[in-house]
Amino acid sequence: MLKKFKGIGLLILSNLLISITLYIVFQLLASVVLPAFGIDLRDSINGSMMVYALVLGFGGAFISLLFSKQMARAMLDCYQVTEPHTRQEEIVFRTVRELADRLRVSMPEVWIYQAPDPNAFATGPTKNNAMVAVSTGLLENMNEAEVRSVLAHEMGHVWNGDMFTITILMGLMNTFVYFIAMWVRRLFEERDQAGLGFIISIVLQIALSILAMLVINWYSRRREFEADRFSAKAYGPSQMISALQSINRFAEEAQAQNAFSDPLATMKISGDTGGWMRLFATHPPIEERIAALQRFA
Repeated sequence: MLKKFKGIGLLILSNLLISITLYIVFQLLASVVLPAFGIDLRDSINGSMMVYALVLGFGGAFISLLFSKQMARAMLDCYQVTEPHTRQEEIVFRTVRELADRLRVSMPEVWIYQAPDPNAFATGPTKNNAMVAVSTGLLENMNEAEVRSVLAHEMGHVWNGDMFTITILMGLMNTFVYFIAMWVRRLFEERDQAGLGFIISIVLQIALSILAMLVINWYSRRREFEADRFSAKAYGPSQMISALQSINRFAEEAQAQNAFSDPLATMKISGDTGGWMRLFATHPPIEERIAALQRFA
């Protein structure tokens, strides 16, 4: 399942998993392990809940960001392009280098990963320490102009610092979730129900983290429109519209043939979902993106 998440989606998912894990480990250390050695930090934690919440909240978010490239590479069947050997590799490498030079940022790592669906993503902690990856499906199903427009979209994420700003938002959401969970647990401890409070705080942590994803994913969808605008400025809106239409056609054909099932594949450049699942999508519906590009034109 984790392999279906790319770029921003992977960052958000890893933050969710890391933040929940950190909370459980932190609470076990403070309530079980350290007291067994005569060290009791519970009074200190109760008196400085916001400080602990900030440290854990932003710590988890930035751990996700710092290791975003490594996690993406570990989850994909991919290879890095340092010297192009094929026409497709040349198009990708040359376009990324051209855009990096234009933006005066360090050349991102260029990777190609095995996947039938036409997709791409960008990740990395800073605009000067990023990676851009494209799927083999994208290279096989799009013409050169469409590939270049998709790469410009991903470089738009790099230039706009979307990974970093989303990390800040995740840190704020994490802090809120940690603080509420700690506060609820303290209420139970004051009633001599520490065990029940521990369980309820973990359940609350998970539930609030999922709700926090709604806010983060809403912001992510706004950033997708900006990345589309960046691509439109770089190579013209018609090329990005054409690329989105190609992605949409492939998705419709694959769905009709049941070629692959990816209901949560909202984490890449494509990835439409319907109904209430749109609330958890990191990307807007393709038709909305095309309409926005047409207005921009």
